[in-house]
Order: sequence, then structure tokens, then C-alpha cells
Amino acid sequence: MLKGKCVVLGVTGSIAAYKIANLASMLVKLHADVHVIMTQNATNFINPITFETLTSHKCLVDTFDRNFNYNVEHVALAKKADVVMIAPASANVIGKVACGIADDMLTTTVLACKCKKIIAPAMNTNMFENPIVQDNLERLKRFGMEVIEPAVGYLACGDTGAGKMPEEKVLLDYILREIRYEKDMVGVKVLVTAGATREAMDPVRFITNHSSGKMGCAIARCAMERGAEVTLVAASVSVELPPFMKIIRVVSAQDMYEAVREHYAEQDIVIKVAAVADYTPMTTAEEKIKKQDGGFNLELKKTTDILKFLGENRKEGQFLCGFSMETENMIENSQAKLVKKNVDMIVANNLKTEGAGFGTDTNCVTLITKDKVTELAKMSKDEVASELLKAIQEKRSI
Repeated sequence: MLKGKCVVLGVTGSIAAYKIANLASMLVKLHADVHVIMTQNATNFINPITFETLTSHKCLVDTFDRNFNYNVEHVALAKKADVVMIAPASANVIGKVACGIADDMLTTTVLACKCKKIIAPAMNTNMFENPIVQDNLERLKRFGMEVIEPAVGYLACGDTGAGKMPEEKVLLDYILREIRYEKDMVGVKVLVTAGATREAMDPVRFITNHSSGKMGCAIARCAMERGAEVTLVAASVSVELPPFMKIIRVVSAQDMYEAVREHYAEQDIVIKVAAVADYTPMTTAEEKIKKQDGGFNLELKKTTDILKFLGENRKEGQFLCGFSMETENMIENSQAKLVKKNVDMIVANNLKTEGAGFGTDTNCVTLITKDKVTELAKMSKDEVASELLKAIQEKRSI
């Protein structure tokens, strides 16, 4: 995922320093080239050997250490870096970087870097809220650095408040957004629907399907990481919703229709991945339906066809993509859907194909347009998302 990408992690003197070992490990597992620079104070909280073992690179601390591979260590690493993250960032180092002070390996490297720099403050609440620290953080923002807002919670000093470093997963998300993909969708607005709608029978029961929302969330995340402005309309999902986008939570098919109708007109691309109910109960009982002897009949009515609505009301230059889950005649049924719904692409998959369908981490899909049928091999849903957006961008450029 991050092969060929160089990540520099700056670790300063904070009790949260131990968390960066896990972040470094997560990045290495994604095949990133990870380098760690520590301040001298940071070595009081975690041993450099930990990072050297995890990254297979010498952990840099001393600016004048003669045991290194580069002629000018901080400059060489600064040129190589695709992103620099200082986490945890102490008030001391924040102040130094804000004022251009370069008196150790970390601050000299940061000063020499032209790549994106991300700062994750971690300190006592009173220190974080001090006007001097806040002014320094504003200076960093003005210089083009990204500052991650600290979490609110119980701190090592015993206080409760702002100043806690976010969890490693959050820090990883910031790095992935910056370097995972080329930013070929900057300025593009994308709306994605995801998950399974729920149609209430009574206050207790509802009709739904097996969709986990994994595919829709993967597409939304991929679009965001490629620079798009993403709106995610999410029904019931079993995965964590991706960050850095507008999220609209819905429950029923009607809720999803109304959300899409409200926001579709401003979008450049609409990708309807959600498994939306075709039918909903004619009425919803106000009280729980009691069990009775014999059978039970439930009268249903059709829901609004969202993809059909989009095809009938599409805006000029808008790209519409729908998903088709079939159990037979997949290509024929999907081609008919493409024409009937007046969309640009249908992503078809067969529920009976191994590695495809609901709840899996992989998918086997076929991309269908008016002039082409492209069958993709079985791959992860993240990879499917990347291939899909690549195909959409190619079609939009024609």
C-alpha cells in the first residue's frame, strides 16, 4: 500500500511516546520506509532500540553522531521524506519549530523538509491551552503545517481535558490521506452511498439485508485519499466510517432517497453502492406485533428507485455509477440496468462467486459501460475501490 513512500516520525519528550512504536509498526506492515528521529528527552520514555528493531533503520537522536550512512544526515532524510509527523509533539518542540530554531536532529530535519508536516500535540491541558502554545500552533498552521487536535480525556498527570494524543489509528489516517495516492481527484465532488437500509415493521422488527457497507466505505475512503471532496450517505454498516468527509446517517430507503436528492445536484460523481430495500411495509405498527397462531401476512409497497431518479435528473457532466448484485445472468441483467437507469457505469458482482458478495474483505466485480465490459480479478475491496475510481476518471476524461 505504501511501498516506495518514506515516512519520518519525530518523537519528543512526552509520556505518549510509547504509542509511536505501534504507529511505526503499522506503517512498516503497509510497506512504508519508516525513519524515526527522537529528541534526547524522548529517550527517557522509550528506548531508540525499539524503533530500530521495528523499522530496520538507525534511530536518529544526536546531530553529531558520526555513525551514519549519509554525508549530511538531516538534509538527506529531509529530501527523501514524503511526509513528516511529529507525534507526540511537546510544547517545547512546537515552540522551536514555530520560531525556526534548529538545535537538534529533529528540528534541523523538519526545517530542511519541503514535504507535508503534521503535528500532533500532547501535553497537560493547562499547557495546551496556554496562549503562547496556542499562538505557536497558529504559526505552524500559517506556515502550511497541519495540526491534529488533541483528544479530550484522562491525562497521565491525573487531569482530565484536552491534550491527549489521538490513538495511533487516527494518526495513521492522517498519513494515509497525505501519501497513499496521487491527488488526481482534487476539486472533484463525490457522493457515495453505503450499507443496508432498514425498513421498520414495528418498533422492534425491521426488514434488511446482509450488506456490511465495506465496499461503499472503501470507495469513499479511496476518493478522499485521492483528494476528492466526499459526501458519504451511510445506512447500517458494520465497519468504522472513514474520516475526513461529510457523513450523513440514514436508516430507511426513504431516508436515503431524501439525502441523495438533497445533495446529488452539486456532485461531479455519484456512486450508489448501498443495498437499498426494494420494498417496505405498507404501514409500520405503532406497537410490537404480537405472535399469533398460524401464518402472518405483511403487505409491502415499492420504495423509490434512487438510481432511476438520478438517471432521470442527472446534471450536465455528472458521472453516475450503480452497483448490481446478481445470482444469475449477471452481465445481461446489469447491461439492461445500465440502459434502463440511464447511468454511465454498473459495477456487477455475483453473490455465488467465491470471494464476492456481502461481508467479505474481497470482491470480484465486472465494470460495465455502454461500450465495454471489464472483468477484474478477485482483490481486496480497497483495491477494487482504487480500480473503480481509476476507471471512472478515465471515462470522465474522454
